[in-house]
Amino acid sequence: MSAEPARTEVARPVRVVADHEIPDRAPFRITPGDRVTVGEQDTEWPAFVMVMSLTGEGWVPSRHLSVDRPIATVTTAYDTQELPASAGDVLALLADDPESGWAWCRDDAGREGWVPHRALQVR
Repeated sequence: MSAEPARTEVARPVRVVADHEIPDRAPFRITPGDRVTVGEQDTEWPAFVMVMSLTGEGWVPSRHLSVDRPIATVTTAYDTQELPASAGDVLALLADDPESGWAWCRDDAGREGWVPHRALQVR
């Protein structure tokens, strides 16, 4: 199973209305069945918790994990890759996650990653 977000809709253009800079940490992927250590809940994005594994760490929607704490099992694949974007850019929205407030997008160079809804305006 791929660690990329499920693509449930046809790509549609979205305009970037605010710059989005990616954090200074390596992205990582988790797949169903992975065991992770669950840390704190994000105060800015409450749908997310910090998870740590042997391959890295990052913010993941808590709904993608079993309810066991502090060790959880991944139930849904997730890729923490974010996409840098500048106001005025037009991206292809590939998958939307309204519950978390983020969208998986592709830029003109073919790079993909998450961009927060607050930085986007659907055309």
